[in-house]
Amino acid sequence: MHSQRFRGLIDARAVVDPGSDIDEDVEIGPFTVIGPDVQIGRGTRIGSHVVIKGPTVIGRNNRIFQFASLGEDPQDMKYSGEPTSLEIGDRNVFREFVTVNRGTVQGGGATRIGDDNLFMAYIHAAHDCIVGNHVIMANGASLGGHVNIDDHAILGGFTMVHQFCHIGSHAFCAMGTGVTRDVPPFLMVAGQPAKPHGINSVGLNRRGFSDQALQCIKRAYKTLYMRNFKLEEALDSLRKSAVDSPEVALLVKFIQNRSRSIVR
Repeated sequence: MHSQRFRGLIDARAVVDPGSDIDEDVEIGPFTVIGPDVQIGRGTRIGSHVVIKGPTVIGRNNRIFQFASLGEDPQDMKYSGEPTSLEIGDRNVFREFVTVNRGTVQGGGATRIGDDNLFMAYIHAAHDCIVGNHVIMANGASLGGHVNIDDHAILGGFTMVHQFCHIGSHAFCAMGTGVTRDVPPFLMVAGQPAKPHGINSVGLNRRGFSDQALQCIKRAYKTLYMRNFKLEEALDSLRKSAVDSPEVALLVKFIQNRSRSIVR
């Protein structure tokens, strides 16, 4: 730790608990407070006035901007000081005033953030959330407790997600969306409460989905939302299509394992 200070990577005005485990090339700005039981991996850069409380594990090459708060106690009335954790992967960006809380015993004990995610200013991820990889949350978006966000999902500014909801991979939530039910993969939703508005064609094209895959997803959307099927009737039809389409198979699996009802 002393060698880091001499090298100038940890500002002399920062407060770093000796019970933390900080890699030798981590940068820490002035007035930042790092508590005990915090592990931070190589290449991570932390700005000024950041607070990180443990138990928290942060991987490599993350960027944490000023005034972010990571690993604070969960905002849950049932929480009474149990040792829970926050686990963060690699190459994530946490912009100004982001707050991510640790988990609760009732929710499995950990909040988990994957790799390559972008959390813009003022977003909040509550206790026991699980965020995958390559997720983008725009300014002011918030996740209630126990929310799951799958890979490549995008949440527009001020999207609010109800606790226990699940947002599928490659889904897109428009600005100001109120998510109170699960959002299946590939969908675009908007409104309060969220309603389906087609598939996320722009995002899927950008990620290199083939024309054949897009056609399968579009047909699946029509089956699910435009043929007046009851949900189980739509699922029966989608299961047949899933045999030849991994994208439809993913959609079927999501609906079968839904934690709440899906947006309809």
